[in-house]
Amino acid sequence: MKPPVIEARGVTRVLGGEVPATLIAGVDLVVQPGEFLAITGPSGSGKSSLLYLLGLLDLPTTGEILVAGHPTGQLDEAARARLRLETLGFVFQFHFLLPEFTAAQNVALPMRALGKLSDEAIEARAQMLLASLGLADHAHKRPDQMSGGQRQRVAIARALANDPMVVLADEPTGNLDTASTKQVLAILRDMIAGEAGKSVVVVTHDVAMAGQADRRVNIVDGRVSAA
Repeated sequence: MKPPVIEARGVTRVLGGEVPATLIAGVDLVVQPGEFLAITGPSGSGKSSLLYLLGLLDLPTTGEILVAGHPTGQLDEAARARLRLETLGFVFQFHFLLPEFTAAQNVALPMRALGKLSDEAIEARAQMLLASLGLADHAHKRPDQMSGGQRQRVAIARALANDPMVVLADEPTGNLDTASTKQVLAILRDMIAGEAGKSVVVVTHDVAMAGQADRRVNIVDGRVSAA
């Protein structure tokens, strides 16, 4: 039996200061292989903070994050960055594409950072990923030449560049119209979690998206209130 792709064990995140702020309070959470998991909750409840911890973008104050069964707490930043590149893909509400690069060049960035493929293989994979998301004719365009939905699909292609085990998405449809929202949901649910068998963890306020998930975890005041 495969281990969970990500596991949080007793994770807390406290911001220091004269009045410490607890963002996450003793969360235990398991993400299974191929699972489409939605994290929901009111604004300011800690949803994004939890996602950043699961994605090794932030360090827990106490507790442990395991990736594919391996503890990550003792890794230095270089090792954490390498592990993120190899196993995790990220999609955010705002696409964060580099404006001076084309769609294909943006998708190539994680592959170039990882350094496992030749230039030819990187270019071919970038083109393949864009084509799989209906963007074959937009590979040469810069972000300002594409619609919001197209830019978000480029961001999804970038998240898939290094063939991650898990795609972590923070409000990926929060800045999109209804048609683009449905398209992104279908990609995350049917193509990435369904056909590709990858795990998807999505933070969302979108009731329709949460309703399509295999499982829903609700966060209130930094704690899991229902699962």
